[in-house]
Amino acid sequence: MHNRYLLMRHGHSQANARGLIISSPERGLDDFGLSPRGEAQLEGLLADWTWPTPTRLLHSDFLRTTQTAARVAARFGLALEAETRLRERHFGDLEGGTDDGYGRVWAHDAHDPTHGEYGVEPVAAVARRMREVIDALERRHAGETILLVSHGDPLQILLTALEGRALTGHREREPLAPASITLWGQA
Repeated sequence: MHNRYLLMRHGHSQANARGLIISSPERGLDDFGLSPRGEAQLEGLLADWTWPTPTRLLHSDFLRTTQTAARVAARFGLALEAETRLRERHFGDLEGGTDDGYGRVWAHDAHDPTHGEYGVEPVAAVARRMREVIDALERRHAGETILLVSHGDPLQILLTALEGRALTGHREREPLAPASITLWGQA
């Protein structure tokens, strides 16, 4: 790796607070932003920042990730760069339903990373688009600390792919908490 990456899950969102699956651009771009809890998480994270200082910031264009990225960008004087490949994994027919639907999808994921049950975006497709972001950044930049603000499932899938593990095991990783950061690579 030519850069190091700070992989950040957005802060606690209104969808998290309501226990809803919000994965489509039609609902996620303009609604379901950060909850008061998410705002507080970011305030604490930024006040006690222990991570390398980011030099570049890319984020999913969903409202919850844009709001998260904007707070970090303001703290470090960075420009915001929306990247649609960092969007939430689309959960198809489960969109707008209760978040207990995640478990049903993850049960299928554990057996087949290419499944499309419930019209969900396959794990393999999420891994491909997320990895494309890293690969493009590696071709264009070197020696930077790049913050990527995305969503729990896509980030867990990306980390599983980067580690060279089977994509069927993406839920074997400890779930990424809202407003958490994982460091990957060395500059």
